[in-house]
Amino acid sequence: MADAITKAKWDKASKTFDAMSGVGTEKRWAPVKQEFFSQMGDGKILFLAVGTGLDIVSFPKGKNIVGIDISPKMLEFAQPRVDAYHGKMEISEIDVMDLPYEEHSFDQVFTSCTFCSVPNPVEGLKALYRVLKPGGELHMFEHTGSRIFPFNLMLNLMTPLTRNLGPEMNRPTQDNVKKAGFTLTGLNHIYMDVVKIIHAIAEK
Repeated sequence: MADAITKAKWDKASKTFDAMSGVGTEKRWAPVKQEFFSQMGDGKILFLAVGTGLDIVSFPKGKNIVGIDISPKMLEFAQPRVDAYHGKMEISEIDVMDLPYEEHSFDQVFTSCTFCSVPNPVEGLKALYRVLKPGGELHMFEHTGSRIFPFNLMLNLMTPLTRNLGPEMNRPTQDNVKKAGFTLTGLNHIYMDVVKIIHAIAEK
C-alpha cells in the first residue's frame, strides 16, 4: 500500500513543481543530465520518480523505459512529455516500497533527485536491488548531505524545514546504496560534495 502522506505531499507539490524546478534548476543541470542519461542502454530500464517528466527531454531516443511515481497528480503533468518521447515509455502510479515487478526484471535503474525524498531510503534501494538482474546497473543523479563545514551544518539545519515540503537535504545516499547491498562502481561530484552522480551494480 502506497505511503499516503508522501503521496499527498507530492500531489500538492505537482501544481507548482514546474514553476519551481523547470526553469533555473533544470537549465543549470541540463548538460550534466544529458550526459548522465546517455548511459541508458538497450535493455529494460526503470526510471524512479518521474515527477512531472522534466527529465524526459534529456533521455536518449529509442529506449525501453518504465517510469513510476507515487503521485498520480505528478504523472498527469508528465503524460504529455511521455507521449512526446521518441522511444518506448510507459508510466504508472507505484510506490518504490511496493514494486509489483518480479525479481531480475530490469537491466538498469535510473534516479534523479529522488532519494532525498523516499521516507525509508535503504529499504527503497533494497527494493531496486531486488528487481535488477544480476549485474544490473543503478545510476543516480542526487543531491545529498555534505561532509564539508559549514555546508554540512547548514544542510542539517535546513532539513527539518524542507522535509515537510518534499526533500531532505542531508541524506547519506552514497552510504545508503552500500547498505542496500550494491557495489559502488563510480562517484562523480558535480557541485562540491552535495550534488553527485552515483554508479553501482547489483552483484548477486
